[in-house]
Amino acid sequence: MSTTARSVSQQQRPSHPRRRRQRLLGFGLTALLGGGLLASCQSPPKPGATPVRIGYSAWPGWIPWKVTEEKDLFTAAGVPVTLQWFDGYLDSINALNAGQLDCNSQTLNDTISSIAGGADLRVVLTNDNSTGNDQIIAAQGIADVTQLKGRKVAAEEGTVDHYLLLLGLKKAGLTSKDIEFVPLETGAAAAAFVAEKVDAVGVFAPFTTQALKRSGSTTLVSSKEFPGAISDHLVCRTEFVEKNPEQLQKVVNAWFATLKEIKANPGPSLTILAARAGVSEAEYKEYDAGTTIFTLEQNREALKPGDTMASLPFAAAEISTFLQEVGLAKTPPDLTKLFDARFVDAAP
Repeated sequence: MSTTARSVSQQQRPSHPRRRRQRLLGFGLTALLGGGLLASCQSPPKPGATPVRIGYSAWPGWIPWKVTEEKDLFTAAGVPVTLQWFDGYLDSINALNAGQLDCNSQTLNDTISSIAGGADLRVVLTNDNSTGNDQIIAAQGIADVTQLKGRKVAAEEGTVDHYLLLLGLKKAGLTSKDIEFVPLETGAAAAAFVAEKVDAVGVFAPFTTQALKRSGSTTLVSSKEFPGAISDHLVCRTEFVEKNPEQLQKVVNAWFATLKEIKANPGPSLTILAARAGVSEAEYKEYDAGTTIFTLEQNREALKPGDTMASLPFAAAEISTFLQEVGLAKTPPDLTKLFDARFVDAAP
């Protein structure tokens, strides 16, 4: 099972020395509207309390956790937290599944993959949706998805960009059988496209920029066209959730206080965000519209049942079907308790 959708190998990472995560940029500071308020009556953490262990890595929907830490917003919320940075996204998923973390920042796709493999997890918060930073990019002369028929298309199998490819094909009246799918790690897929070894590629920032360096290439499909298809979350082990609901509530409260802080002080916040990502502030802002950070109200709305990808329960069912179709889940994973809305519902 591939869960390396947002990790980059040493050999294939971008040239910047600290970029070890594929999905690095695209943080829309202007999307941080209406962040939840942190109640002023929060008490400080109790002396000797066991810290909540939270993992995160270099995706712009998760990097704000560094602002939470730097501005002591966990302390203000009354909860001790050990925030652990992972250069490799896959390592963070493995740490959560092994019980070395209480919660982790990860995609809905990878969360469902873990559940299919036997993990017991809950989604307690939606950080963001990808709204353009995931793309299907094609060579010169391919101006429409229907023109991918019979062509070589590369993507990392089982990842969110493979999923985006299938969504784009379906919208155009095609299926995976209509193309020659070439399964490659995302960095290798981008390189193969630039080297003209494949006709199209599914990638995300910053590999979108790399792929578009091929002369005449163009974006056929982006995650902006499929709201909710690629979402990112705070995911916790069910055992921890049930035993520590008060601590977890304070963590969720601290997240929305962080969004308020970034909105109120965008300049200093950007400095923290860019430093944690290991890029310049200009680079961090480069993909500004590609990620939409969810407000408290958007969190609550996304958890409602629906018949589009904007509804997380609907999206989860669609992703589950996708994982089974590509052979990454042998049986339908149990998603009945996947989403735990009580924490965003109770957030101030």
